[in-house]
Amino acid sequence: MSDTRKDPCKPNACRIQACLTKNHYQEDKCLDVLEAMRQCCLKWHKESLCCSGIDLEKTYLPDASKEKNPIGKSKK
Repeated sequence: MSDTRKDPCKPNACRIQACLTKNHYQEDKCLDVLEAMRQCCLKWHKESLCCSGIDLEKTYLPDASKEKNPIGKSKK
């Protein structure tokens, strides 16, 4: 990444820090912000230095995994 380009996920990293500080570092209060960071990193992980510690496989929103495979619905 060029030094003149801004890190595309840095605003999300800043939102995480602000949310965690506001909520006394209770991660469960910032799940939507953490998921937004993960989504950014899924797209920009090769260019963003802020993504170095993000687990791209971990979903932060509990309902996100259910949406992909709704319970009780089968394909016919």
